[in-house]
Amino acid sequence: MFSLIIPIFNEENNIIKLYNEIIISLKNYNKYEIIFVNDSSTDKSDEFLKELSKKDNVQYFSNKTNKGQSFSIRKGVNNSNYDIIVTLDGDCQNNPKDISKLLKIYNSSENITLVGGIRHHRKDSFLKIISSKIANKFRSFILNDNCIDTGCSLKIFDKNIFLSLPFFDGIHRFLPALFKTFGKKNVFVNVDHRHRFSGKSKYGITRRMFKGIKDLIKVLIILKKKNV
Repeated sequence: MFSLIIPIFNEENNIIKLYNEIIISLKNYNKYEIIFVNDSSTDKSDEFLKELSKKDNVQYFSNKTNKGQSFSIRKGVNNSNYDIIVTLDGDCQNNPKDISKLLKIYNSSENITLVGGIRHHRKDSFLKIISSKIANKFRSFILNDNCIDTGCSLKIFDKNIFLSLPFFDGIHRFLPALFKTFGKKNVFVNVDHRHRFSGKSKYGITRRMFKGIKDLIKVLIILKKKNV
């Protein structure tokens, strides 16, 4: 039993494709739910999501204003029915086929509370890949979270631990470091990464860099308080 949380922002051409891929990939699982959170899209995403929400295993929520990925994930988690949370990007770059691989690892031990995907052979622009690698190395060096790719949206984690964390915008990129403080095991595994089927990236590299530095400071403060 698990809840699949998918934030959506202007992904009108990806939603149905992604949903169909999920259904096919999870055909051997009986108890799971798909929760879409529309982050105030300005295209026709809302129409597609409302139609999908008529299906038995789909929930749909919408933000009145654009709140960002972290807020949308937390909203989905707050409205989920199960204790195992799976997060997935809405742009079809994550492959739903990898969900079962991560679930198998997550369920293999009670000591594991987070399994994160590592994007293998990334299908992004050269500039985006290089900037991401630099940011990941810097973050991992400062936080010692042993994760080389926190930007991969495909993750599985414990719902209750996630909700116990102090929330801030950007928290989804620092879950390995924050979960590590609970003395449990984080596991990382290579996953497929695909070219965007449609649409474009919503976040600029420069904006993400400066925001990442501010978020890193927030995480250091949280970790310091927890270790006091």
